[in-house]
Amino acid sequence: MDSDPPRFSLLFVDDDPQILSLLKGIFAKEGYHIHTAPNGPDALSLLAKTNIDAALIDLRMPEMDGLTLLEKIKEGYPEIMVTILTGYGSVEYAVKALKAGAVDFLEKPFSPVRLRTFMAQLCRIWELNEENRTLRANVESRFVFDPLVGKSTMMLELKEMIAQVGPSRSTILIQGETGVGKELVARAIHAHSPRARNTFMPVDCAAISETVMESELFGHTKGAFTGAHASTLGLVRSAEKGTLFLDEVGELSPTTQAKFLRTIQEKEVRPVGSSQSYPVKIRVLAASNRDLSTEVERGLFREDLYYRLNVLTIRVPPLRDMKEDIPILAAYFLKRFTPSRSPVREISRESLICMERYDWPGNIRELENVIRRAIALGKGNSILPEDLPSNIYTPPSLKPTESTGPFLGDSLASYEIAAIKNALAQSGSNRKKAARILEIGEATLYRKIRKYGI
Repeated sequence: MDSDPPRFSLLFVDDDPQILSLLKGIFAKEGYHIHTAPNGPDALSLLAKTNIDAALIDLRMPEMDGLTLLEKIKEGYPEIMVTILTGYGSVEYAVKALKAGAVDFLEKPFSPVRLRTFMAQLCRIWELNEENRTLRANVESRFVFDPLVGKSTMMLELKEMIAQVGPSRSTILIQGETGVGKELVARAIHAHSPRARNTFMPVDCAAISETVMESELFGHTKGAFTGAHASTLGLVRSAEKGTLFLDEVGELSPTTQAKFLRTIQEKEVRPVGSSQSYPVKIRVLAASNRDLSTEVERGLFREDLYYRLNVLTIRVPPLRDMKEDIPILAAYFLKRFTPSRSPVREISRESLICMERYDWPGNIRELENVIRRAIALGKGNSILPEDLPSNIYTPPSLKPTESTGPFLGDSLASYEIAAIKNALAQSGSNRKKAARILEIGEATLYRKIRKYGI
């Protein structure tokens, strides 16, 4: 008999029994597991023996206040989504709670409808996390290619697709921006195929000149052209029983496209200068940072070759859409490229925050180069923000000078950080006054303070 599926589990902590009774009544028909505790110590005792997904905690309680309980929960159970319940006028404490790891705060008196809507949103996050855990377990049991690093939902879905299509014989077109790791995806597909023990032959179509491309791909006979002192197999025949990977296939000339189309269709190769064709058994993978369908419409890529290559399509997401993978990737590159004599052993939290805010137009390749640079420049145990390039981190200036202008940073974030710190300095750290100086609402200021960790 199958076990019942897990249900969203809620914990309410409040020293007022009427509030606890009201909260239980509000969620009585929502299908959640409901737990209550009258104080912090009882809540911690319950957490030690009960699985809790989200908690709603009153800020002001005897024995242990909500902030202290929040800190203990985040220390022992960081996956629990904690929301602080505050009385009117406690916004300053609520901001402290957000900095300590709370997902949000709600003010008393609360609307039952708003509270149900809010908890439904947290439940949806929990459901997505559950789906993510299931997907991760499935992928980890099937995926065998370690260099493809990352545990974000998009990366897990990419790995799942690779594991699924790897065993097939189909030609696959891999699409994605420059630097996303299209060759790694191709190697992972090869690793999951029955051809894994045979050759993986990468061909950089953008790096080989048009004049020698045909000879490189299809081989040539002795004397086929000036300098052809011996016959060669060519890259296609060298990949026999393995995988041929055409990177940036959109760079092939129209003539080479036509000849390669014939190779795919006839499953044979005719070397340059030869009248004889040779059969080949290969799997073809191709990649492009261009939209090849658009290239076809513009007459820059053969339509028939496009459809031959595009039997299956895998789109590799850019790094900016997988920012939760940045710490994992950065740690991977740090371990891989740090020489034994280097003092650098870790990446500071401040540096990771800077990297997570950056959009990475060069994608994973750019991140790899940034970590290599930081290792080379690092003098201490940790990679610090000042070890990062100026487009990722520029120290903001609090006091404008004639030589530097109003701010040192070129990014919008640097301007905002400097403006907020300047306003707080002028107002004596009074956030209400600082918001008026900045001509923004208090709520907006609180969000930006939390966002930038000021």
